[in-house]
Amino acid sequence: MIEGPGINDNGSGTAVNLETAVQISKLKLVPNQKLRFAFWGAEEAGLLGSEYYVSKLSNNALGKIYANLNFDMLGSPNYVRFVYDGDGSSEGVVGPPGSAQIESIFNDYFASKNLATVPTAFDGRSDYGPFIEAGIPAGGLFSGAEGEKTAEEAAIYGGTAGEWYDPCYHQACDDITNLSTKALAELGDAAVHATWTLAKTKSGLYEDNSRMAARQAVADYQFEYSGSHLQR
Repeated sequence: MIEGPGINDNGSGTAVNLETAVQISKLKLVPNQKLRFAFWGAEEAGLLGSEYYVSKLSNNALGKIYANLNFDMLGSPNYVRFVYDGDGSSEGVVGPPGSAQIESIFNDYFASKNLATVPTAFDGRSDYGPFIEAGIPAGGLFSGAEGEKTAEEAAIYGGTAGEWYDPCYHQACDDITNLSTKALAELGDAAVHATWTLAKTKSGLYEDNSRMAARQAVADYQFEYSGSHLQR
């Protein structure tokens, strides 16, 4: 049994998701893309909620999903600004077509604020997993979990080298005191920026006709839900 209130993992991402929905609902502008703010349970048990959700979508419904943004742990006390490596240039795992452009939206935003970022791989540890498995473009942010901060990262971000990004990861101390409000503000602002940027665009993720090819790839995708993972 996993102990802890889960305030950073993943109360932080959930709070950002909810606040983004609240603030966008106040805008008088109408986005070109429909937004769906989603939350799934049983991620720690093997992405059960998100896998079930994706498995119940028709091929037509899958083809209509423009992008998936994942915000899991955004307030780690010893944080780093991790951005999912959509183009695979650093971590070697390439996301579905459009994922590289999502990565660029985040990196360009942080660069405009003179804030450094670090790429992190699509390693299947969070709820984007079933979406990229189905060929849906994805991206997102992460402030770090049980990995140890390097000396180079500490020089850039502050904090303590050699310690976990979140010293209370999966522990009882993951409570309201286990948050960096600075990390939450920086990554939260980037999350809102990327969400609204994608909501406004018609075909900005894609060059030439690659969006059509991506949609067709999803439409041709067949899977069945096995109860623990998706199978082609």
